[in-house]
Amino acid sequence: MSDTPVRDTATGGLEAVSVGTDALVGMATLGKTAAALALVLVIIFAASALLKRLQLHRQPAGGRLRVISAAAVGPRERVVIVQVEERWLVLGVGGGQVNKLHELEAPPQEAAASSGAGFEAGDSFATRFTKALRHNAGLKERAGTGRGKS
Repeated sequence: MSDTPVRDTATGGLEAVSVGTDALVGMATLGKTAAALALVLVIIFAASALLKRLQLHRQPAGGRLRVISAAAVGPRERVVIVQVEERWLVLGVGGGQVNKLHELEAPPQEAAASSGAGFEAGDSFATRFTKALRHNAGLKERAGTGRGKS
């Protein structure tokens, strides 16, 4: 009769160990699932950031319609300047409606290109960078070599 309680105690100890092992296996499975979900979310966010970056550099196919500027004037309302061929339209956008507020002549392209730091069509990157630095520092471009008086 004394052998029976010992066997029950040993069997109970093995059951406790197997229940503890099952809990650890369950936690490991949950951890792997959470890590896989986190990896999928990181991939989604990285892909969306990449698509946004690529979309900014893409030019419209037709080239006839271009957004010049936009400014928020309320939580859902915006004022947008859109260029259509040689005209600028000032539009009020909000609440599912688009209203034309004003119409302007578009400024000539030559004046817009030459304003600012004075970039020219054939300038290299180094020349444009130097002009931009001088423009931002408030320095005037010197005639000739730019090294002082001779």
